[in-house]
Amino acid sequence: MTKNKSWFQKLCLFFLSSIIFYTCIPLPYIKGLEFQKVSQLAPVIGLVIGGMLGILDLAIAGLGIPIFTRSVVVVLAWIAITGGLHLDGAMDTADGLAVGDPQRRLEVMADSATGAFGAMTAVAIVLLKTTALVDIQEHRWLMLMAACGWGRWGQQIAIACYPYLKPTGKGAFHKQAIRSYKDLLPGLILLSIFSGFAITLYKEKLYIAPGILLTGITMAIATSAWFNYKLGGHTGDTYGAVVEWTEALFLCILTSF
Repeated sequence: MTKNKSWFQKLCLFFLSSIIFYTCIPLPYIKGLEFQKVSQLAPVIGLVIGGMLGILDLAIAGLGIPIFTRSVVVVLAWIAITGGLHLDGAMDTADGLAVGDPQRRLEVMADSATGAFGAMTAVAIVLLKTTALVDIQEHRWLMLMAACGWGRWGQQIAIACYPYLKPTGKGAFHKQAIRSYKDLLPGLILLSIFSGFAITLYKEKLYIAPGILLTGITMAIATSAWFNYKLGGHTGDTYGAVVEWTEALFLCILTSF
């Protein structure tokens, strides 16, 4: 019993460490937290964030609030729950990519000041997510959870498959947690099972479940590969950019279903 309890406590601390690292959810002070391997739980935390957004959406829908206003509130809550962590990375990445000299891109990305391209990127991502949610009428909670989950699996791909460009950067420790393709399998299996759950909800549209799965995998791989192509690797900022763009493009494509 002691061993089981100790194992359970470690699992709880691991989960809470991931929640604290990836979100702004207020939690009391907890001893023994370790953040070295939090990226291993990134897809799980994505499902948690998406679930919270889904509950919020259902709650305000019960108040009779129109779908456009609901979508705006959900997207704003999305930013608030994560503390804008990933959106800030997407903005810094956009500013860096706007620089013509590849040698200066990392310097610009490290600058805390937001440039014009970063601001435009933030507006674009928020608009894409909002308008896509407006067009998704049914089971929005499922789509929100799927988007957040696949977005963070894309982050795992970026960590595992591409070099980290700043050895002393804040995101460098993630490379120690996810080292190979094998480390991507738990998240892929979890999200595949979750995507398959759509079959029970869309019994007359069985193509939606494989559509969610294929779209999630494709967007996660494509966004992480694209930033690697443009920069020759990844940084903590591009990890955030992968999450944001995977989420936004995933929702946009799903509107066609």
